[in-house]
Amino acid sequence: MLHGSSSVPQEEVDTINKFGGNLPDAVGIPEEQLRKAAKSAVCKINIDSDSRLAMTAAIRQYLAEHPDHFDPRQYLKPARENMKKMYIHKIKEVLGSDGKLG
Repeated sequence: MLHGSSSVPQEEVDTINKFGGNLPDAVGIPEEQLRKAAKSAVCKINIDSDSRLAMTAAIRQYLAEHPDHFDPRQYLKPARENMKKMYIHKIKEVLGSDGKLG
């Protein structure tokens, strides 16, 4: 099991910082290293920080672009979509687990 294996996508960090966040030194594990780990005997790779970054970036951007909105159903929809996009990328392009669900 790999703990702390988020790649910390810089585009999500940039979006967070652009819309009021303060993550100047956020770094993670390069995706190429995660690809290698996924092909080895590692059976679990934790990427929770990437998920939280994707959600936070989308929420910050949405609220900055729609300052009159306050309903969580409005800003959580794009946040969930951004997380979904990140997970699809990780499953297909990084972790090599596409199509392996029993």
